[in-house]
Amino acid sequence: MQQLSFKNRIASNYMISTALLIFVVFCIIYAIVRFSINIKVNNDIKIEVEKHLKEIEVKENCVLLIREKQWKKIQFSKVDISPAFIQFVDELGALVDKSPNLKQKHLTYYPEAINNVLFDGKLEKTSVRQIQVPLYQDTKIIGFMIIAISVEDSVMVLNNLFFILIIAYPLILLVLFLIARFIAGRSIKPISSIINTANIITKDNLKSRISLPQNKDELHLLSMTINNLLDRVENAIEREKQFTSDASHELRTPLAVIKGTLEVLIRKPRNQEEYKDKIDFCIKEVNRLNLLVDELLLLARFENQKQSLKMESISLNALFLDIISRNSSVINEKKINCEVLFSKDFYVQTDVYLFSIVVNNILTNAIKYTKTKGLISFSISEENNKTICTISDNGIGIAPDDLHKIFDQFYRSKSNQHPEIKGTGLGLSIVKRLCVLLQIDLDIESKENEGTKVILGFKE
Repeated sequence: MQQLSFKNRIASNYMISTALLIFVVFCIIYAIVRFSINIKVNNDIKIEVEKHLKEIEVKENCVLLIREKQWKKIQFSKVDISPAFIQFVDELGALVDKSPNLKQKHLTYYPEAINNVLFDGKLEKTSVRQIQVPLYQDTKIIGFMIIAISVEDSVMVLNNLFFILIIAYPLILLVLFLIARFIAGRSIKPISSIINTANIITKDNLKSRISLPQNKDELHLLSMTINNLLDRVENAIEREKQFTSDASHELRTPLAVIKGTLEVLIRKPRNQEEYKDKIDFCIKEVNRLNLLVDELLLLARFENQKQSLKMESISLNALFLDIISRNSSVINEKKINCEVLFSKDFYVQTDVYLFSIVVNNILTNAIKYTKTKGLISFSISEENNKTICTISDNGIGIAPDDLHKIFDQFYRSKSNQHPEIKGTGLGLSIVKRLCVLLQIDLDIESKENEGTKVILGFKE
């Protein structure tokens, strides 16, 4: 079954709700008209009852008209749209007298009917509303006065009204559907703009944006939301392209160095010492390549891993000491002095594996950029309900213009001035990503030729 278009669904839903409303209104109109007609007929009958009760008297078990000739003359000469029919019967229902307008007809006496209560009856084939009023002599019923009024005209009016409503109902719904469809088409016009813009957006064309509607309604909000989404997608793709370009360049560099070294090595015979030097050099480049691949995989793995965090209480003191111990060979090689300033045992809730990577990357950077016989300091304190960890060094520092770039992937500050310092430029990018994941405040302060201080803040 083919689905209706959005415009037709809006028009259909509007029509259905309006159809129910119109149906209720038509039913109310019909009920009001019917009620009004019935009230009119009932009131006319009651007036006739009151009037004719004044024109009769009961004597010796007989019902007598006070002015019989005058009454019959009036009945003959009176012309009503809905004339009243009057008939007198005895207590057994036998005819005693009747109004001249009945002619050869006579009203039916219903023994089972409740006295003085209106009900529907028949005058031959004509529908009437009638009432049977008992006539008393003292406390004895000696007969009944039956008064009836034809309801044929009322029935005809109600039938005509019903017919008109039945015919008008689908016509009104059809007109409403066309109007609703036209209005819906104009209302969702911005959606057509959204669709057209979305169709021209591709991975190679992310600059197009949806024109915002003038009215600040839900469609305006939808357009803004989609434009913001496109901005984020464009930025993500641009970052992805930049990352891919930088990663391919960084991977290609050690491979080119290894290839060039091996090509030079096989051009002519070498002595054992030369072979050993070149092979050791290639091994270092392979290790650098392995490190780069590991860091790239780490970035990809923890891009969005909030659901897999294993939060637990860890001792910061023990973790720092363990990471210092793991890097002791490099620290000793450069004769760097590591000092720890712990006033007490500090515990925080975090993922021990990911936080170990953060601290290890910070310490690795500090070791790289600290000169021989330099100083690296670890301290932990509590400030404003936060646990503050500080890792500082007295290394070469970072230029003020480079501080805002140090978290960019593959960026290395003034790498040309310090070719002896090797690295991939991913360490601080990983630190930043993991700190966001672990909800750790990260701040870096640095001055050239004085050193760098990395501050990690844990909220309690």
